[in-house]
Amino acid sequence: MAVERIFVREGLKEMELQEYLKKKFERAGYSRSIIERTPIGTRIIIYVHKPGLVIGRSGRRVSELEQEIKEKFKVENPMVDIREVENPLLDANIVAKRIARAIERGIHYKKVATYYLDQIMKAGAIGCLITISGKIMGKERSRRVKFKDGFIATSGEYADRLVDRAQAQALIRFGIVGVEVRIMKEMPKEFVFEKNIGDKVEEERVLKEIEGGKSGAA
Repeated sequence: MAVERIFVREGLKEMELQEYLKKKFERAGYSRSIIERTPIGTRIIIYVHKPGLVIGRSGRRVSELEQEIKEKFKVENPMVDIREVENPLLDANIVAKRIARAIERGIHYKKVATYYLDQIMKAGAIGCLITISGKIMGKERSRRVKFKDGFIATSGEYADRLVDRAQAQALIRFGIVGVEVRIMKEMPKEFVFEKNIGDKVEEERVLKEIEGGKSGAA
């Protein structure tokens, strides 16, 4: 039981740290962080679009951040590694938060969703699915609207392996609006092979699998 409590406590501590980093580096285009425990300490990899805002001059802010994490979250020997998100339009976390912030500023959800859908596809995505839900039409009605372009796996191995997904929330006058973004960055290698050999039957089969079939389609 004592071991279980330790795992629960460590899990809660990790969640609190993730949330802290998310809020602290929102302006830097925070995407996500990975926490790895090593024999010499705890390695914290932070992915942001603008690493300069996190690192600071001569890496001074990184040292301050490590000390802050050590004291605030009781993390033993934290080692912070800042990594750049080269293309934020192919990062579901960043896009979801941008859409949510735009909706909070009063921009119509359709305009925001179609704009980012277009930009994501131009950035090189194979497919994208943006889902916006909540009282987007007014206080009386709650709706769930999907915007889709290209091919996107919705279930199975392809969805787990090739689709980047994230969620964000927008707080508007009528309540909370949920935003979910799914981005498929590449085709399965087997699909490329089937397509190249010109086997139409196999191509259609793989396409159907990628899109999740009729039952899993958006």
